[in-house]
Order: sequence, then C-alpha cells, then structure tokens
Amino acid sequence: MKTPDEKKPDAKYLALCGGVGGAKLALGLSHVLSPGQLTIMVNTGDDFEHLGLHISPDIDTVCYTLAGRSHKERGWGLENESWQMMSTLTELGGENWFQLGDRDLGLHLYRSRALARGESLTAVTQHICSSFGVKHTVIPMSDDPVRTMIGTERGELAFQHYFVREQCRPEVRSFCFRGAETAQLNPLCETLLNDRALKGIIVCPSNPFISIDPILATGQCREKLIACGKPLIVVSPIIAGQAIKGPTAKIMNELKVPCSSLAIAKHYSDIASTIIIDDNDRDEAQEIEQVTGIRVSSSATLMKSEQDKINLAMFVLSQLQTGA
Repeated sequence: MKTPDEKKPDAKYLALCGGVGGAKLALGLSHVLSPGQLTIMVNTGDDFEHLGLHISPDIDTVCYTLAGRSHKERGWGLENESWQMMSTLTELGGENWFQLGDRDLGLHLYRSRALARGESLTAVTQHICSSFGVKHTVIPMSDDPVRTMIGTERGELAFQHYFVREQCRPEVRSFCFRGAETAQLNPLCETLLNDRALKGIIVCPSNPFISIDPILATGQCREKLIACGKPLIVVSPIIAGQAIKGPTAKIMNELKVPCSSLAIAKHYSDIASTIIIDDNDRDEAQEIEQVTGIRVSSSATLMKSEQDKINLAMFVLSQLQTGA
C-alpha cells in the first residue's frame, strides 16, 4: 500500500512520541518517510539526574530503536549490553535501583559533559542520533527542564522513582509537569508548525498521561497544535480494554477513567481530528464519533514485527491524507 504523499517529497509530518510503544510507530514511520519528511518530538518529562548524570530515557529509547540497537525483548536499553559497572556499584552498596548498562553509560557520560559545556539538549540529541546512524530528525520537546511528578497515596514522587524504583506500585492520584509553563517549546517544532509543507501531526501510541501530556503541557504546545490548523491523528494505546505495555491501564483505573479507546478519544478531543483504534475495538467507533466528534478508523495496531510497524505507519499516513 502506497500513501498519497509518497510522491510528494515536500510533505512533512510531526510525530509526538515517548517510550517503547511510541518508538515502535516512529520506527515504522522512518521506513515510510524520508529524513526530510519526518520530525519526531520526544517527551523529556522522564529525564532526571542520577549518579551525577543527565539521563533521557525516552530519547534514548527512540534513538536506539531507530538505530536498530534496542534490546528486542525489553524494548529499552541496548542489545549485547554488559553490566560490570552495575555489578561493582551493587558490591559497593551504591544506588542500584536504576539499571545502567556499560555501553548505555557511555552515552549518558557524553550527554552530561556536553550539557555541562553549555550545549543544548537538542544539539546533543542530534549528535547522538547522527553518530548512531539515525538520519531522521529526533528532538526533545524542550531544551528547558520539565519534570513529571506523580501524586500518589505516599506523596509526590519523581517519575523515575515511581516508575522504576517503586515499579509503579503506588496508587496514582494526579500529575504535575514541573517547569512546563515556563519552558520554551523546541524551536524546531515551532518552525515546523508554521511550515506550509506540514501535512499532519501524529500522536504515537504512548501513555497519554506520562508520555504525551508532558509534551502538550510544554510551552503551550497544545494551543499551538490547535492554532496551526493541521490534521492531528491519534493512535490509541488501548486494545480490547488493555494496554499493550507499561502502566497505562493501571493509571486509568486508579484515575477512575475507563480503559477504552473512547476514553483515549475524550482525552485528546480538543486536538484530534482522527483516532485510529484496533480492529478488535471497531464496535466502539460509532460511540466515539457521536461522543467526541472525532473521525474513527480501525486497523491492526499491535506491532510485533517490523512489518507490523511499517503497515501501521502507512495506514496512519493514508488516514491523515483521507481526513485532511
């Protein structure tokens, strides 16, 4: 299946992405679109300082995935990793709750030193991606710090403390994106939103609360997406009432939000023109359209193989063209 815009090399697209699920669709899009056509803007609300290093988990996941270096089973980290540093740290009684592989550590050391020299996170990210052979543009949502904080019954937790150290066990009650109101949206995104060649915006099937909402909250991104007037398509991360990976379903249950594609559509109802749901949920389509006014399409959204990712990416692009 060829998308209508494959014959239009000037057509550009912006993908909002975070985490493993989003990286899968980003990889599919990178196979279908040329480097000049695709910009992937990644959540940095998960970034944190650890062992004196600046760590950007979502950016690294996207970079490793596009480079073909990510661990196939975990979805994060590098293939053929070794863990000698962590072994020594554990032996010494150090803080070992966040796993850092030896090769992964080299990237964090490079990033941390570059940022300390005054380089922007955007410049550092682009250098890392280029060094790993990634030709498509990957940018952080902002060069300014934005930190996702999670309100729980145990009090407020920084995202990585909730997600990794506490393994998502605390009950979620609220979210705060500290620094989002004063952070500047990535200037490359600002430029793209004003580019006449921009044909559409894609919200990858990432966790809406902890991967996409931080992006939308940064530098009035939500308002700017609406103002640019381009079609925006959401790929639902829910299939048959379940999230494929991560704590999405758990968070929705604790927030008393139904775990359904209808709830996802409501979440994005102010910015989305189309939502893609899984074929298993196509019976929800009429209700979603009636309740939210968002156009609904269905496809196979479970991405197990590389071809699955490519097929979904082609379907997303065809639906953007159809719904434009």
